Amino acid sequence: MKYSVFSILRNALTGNRAWTPVWRFPTPRAAYDTVIVGGGGHGLATAHYLAKLHGITDVAVVEKGYLGSGNVGRNTTIIRSNYLLPGNTHFYEHSMKLWEGLEQDINYNAMVSQRGVLNLAHSDGQRDAYARRGNAMRIAGVDAELLDAAQVKAMLPLLNTDNPRFPVKGGLLQRRGGTVRHDAVAWGYARAADQRGVDLLQNTEVTGIRVEGGRVRGVETTRGFIAAKRVGLAVAGNTSRVAAMAGLRLPIESHLLQAFVSEAVKPMIDCVVTYGAGHFYVSQSDKGGLVFGGDIDGYNSYAQRGGLPVVEDVMEGGVQLFPAMSRLRYLRQWGGIMDMSMDGSPIIDRTPIEGLFLNCGWCYGGFKATPASGWCFAHTIATGEPHALNAAFRLDRFASGAVLDEKGVGAQPNLH
Repeated sequence: MKYSVFSILRNALTGNRAWTPVWRFPTPRAAYDTVIVGGGGHGLATAHYLAKLHGITDVAVVEKGYLGSGNVGRNTTIIRSNYLLPGNTHFYEHSMKLWEGLEQDINYNAMVSQRGVLNLAHSDGQRDAYARRGNAMRIAGVDAELLDAAQVKAMLPLLNTDNPRFPVKGGLLQRRGGTVRHDAVAWGYARAADQRGVDLLQNTEVTGIRVEGGRVRGVETTRGFIAAKRVGLAVAGNTSRVAAMAGLRLPIESHLLQAFVSEAVKPMIDCVVTYGAGHFYVSQSDKGGLVFGGDIDGYNSYAQRGGLPVVEDVMEGGVQLFPAMSRLRYLRQWGGIMDMSMDGSPIIDRTPIEGLFLNCGWCYGGFKATPASGWCFAHTIATGEPHALNAAFRLDRFASGAVLDEKGVGAQPNLH
């Protein structure tokens, strides 16, 4: 069924009895051309683009829980492409362009809201660094505006500019950035892939990867062995554990990242705001709740709940920026397992095992990269070679030294 105003009217006149299931619930077949492990945003986007762009429809997406049960539903929904280094800038700008046409592409309302992303500067040095980044963005064809303190205050009347501990000197604004409804992204990509013939296998956990003669032969699952010529791994924070099933040890660590939402209030923040003197970011959802987060917990973990020290740190950052937040009640907290790479940039590449492909190492950038990640991973799987957009995300860069360290903090995953 194609979603449109006409389908809504037709169902309204027939008591909503004509709606069809959003996707099928197939039984696993014995063999597929390609198996994607991970039914999150990246895995589902990969399946969609494999079918749409490369004509590969003999595909199964294998998910141990329900579709979208991982990090794609456990983030703060921010999208942006305000990067400095060329290897990142062009990739994330491609993702932004895919976001802009996503709802028409998959015929699904993902609630793409380009409300702007504002990075606050709190020192002269930080403002100069933002000017450098903004210039690099504009050279690459990405929109960027450098704002002074008065312009920031005009955008954010409730921002603490009277007597803050870290004065606001200005900010870097990307107006095309914003937010997207994270669950709708998973549902929309799942529906689009299913309509092109992809099998979505929920509650099917991978328990092993069969490798023979240096080539992948398929995956062992809780519902039996599934043979495949090609296997792509897109399992975020569980990448190390799944890759170990094929005998691979990867340059990534798993860390917990918490996020929070407040009670609904009237409009007070109409863009995404990031704190330059700490690590805090916030936006306001369509329902009125403030959605925000900060640093990872700083220690290796596979838990999906975090510790109180980070909760305290995040709340302090929020109240420092917007004192009115201290009057709000906070409704819930959740956590996602982040796959933190050694240089803070992702990996989309082949592995030494023929037919086995890797998509991981997303650190904080996984959600905003979803469309481009799926687009590039699909190209890499279909052709056996990286696309120019993900050429810098090779696995062997850690051996050659050609790392892509956007923050410049070295090989410390917990700092990226």
